[in-house]
Amino acid sequence: MVAAFLDMDKRQSVIEAGVAASYELEPERHLLRQWDPIRQACYRAGETYLQLAVTDPEQPLAPAPAYEQALRQITEATRTLDEFFGNNRGHLEHMTTVANTVPELAHRMRTEARNTLAATQTPDFVFFANYPSVRSATEALEKALNSLDAAHSVGATRTAALRVEEATTALLDALAAAPGRRDEAVRTLASVTTRIGAVRTRAEGLAPAFSALLREFNAASSADLSGNEKQAAELLARAEDQLGRARAAAKDGRPEEALELVAAIRAELSRAEELVDAVTARLATLRSVRQNPGAKVDEVRFRLRDAQHLAVQRGLTAEWGSVLDSQLSRIDRAVDALTGVHPDYWAYVRDLDAVSTFIAGVVDRMRGRTENA
Repeated sequence: MVAAFLDMDKRQSVIEAGVAASYELEPERHLLRQWDPIRQACYRAGETYLQLAVTDPEQPLAPAPAYEQALRQITEATRTLDEFFGNNRGHLEHMTTVANTVPELAHRMRTEARNTLAATQTPDFVFFANYPSVRSATEALEKALNSLDAAHSVGATRTAALRVEEATTALLDALAAAPGRRDEAVRTLASVTTRIGAVRTRAEGLAPAFSALLREFNAASSADLSGNEKQAAELLARAEDQLGRARAAAKDGRPEEALELVAAIRAELSRAEELVDAVTARLATLRSVRQNPGAKVDEVRFRLRDAQHLAVQRGLTAEWGSVLDSQLSRIDRAVDALTGVHPDYWAYVRDLDAVSTFIAGVVDRMRGRTENA
């Protein structure tokens, strides 16, 4: 019975280590929940054994059936241990191995992190220590190291060590990129300077285009664009001001600040381009519609017929037929409104585009309905 108890206890200890590691490293598997009743059965068997093994010299020995019962209890507990281990052996062995490597992993990550932090103070890199990217990565690594030092459990230590590894890599990447920031800033400033000139040239065509809109079309066709010229000019002025600041930052050895300013400049220029394009595109659209108003309405009617055919083909006329038919009146109203010396072509375009968008939505719903049926 002694040998049976010792064998059970040894197996329980091995499994216990694996379950503890699993709970720390992969708690989502809920292995501890399966293990707990098996462990309790082993404890009960062990208590029974110890009560029989620790005897009082003045007391008589327990009867033989008690020892037989204890042996059966130990044997049954050992069987459940073997069954549990057999069902989870690969996972338990892997978790134990991983847990055993955590102290070495933590030590290695600490060493690499501290060496990397020390590198930021060497002559080769101290100049870049105040670059925002390097400073941010340094602070992140220091914070990760503090978390690692505060971790106690296997799972928390491993997680913290891996975060230190990520932060170390990020700092190394920042240090590697830092020397090239100056040249990057020079190239980027040259590029954005050219783009400012190009956008300014395009903006010079905005006023003539807007003037043409007012001369050739109903005033309502361009009312929403009346502020575009002023807004574009303001955006260009801000871009040029930021360009001056970016050049000063690059000259003072702050290339990353210069690059951040360039990103803002590009955003200003993109918005200015949108304002310019909105006017020139509107003029082109209205001239095209004025030249051939029927082309626009024919296109929408074609889409409506296609949608009506789809409803018939898929047996959805009861649900969508009247909805689609009602779009004919919307189309007719848009056409009828195109009257007078200066018809509102823009309202015509918007009304027909609204019908087209509505039809597209109905088609999507019909297709989704039949595909999901």
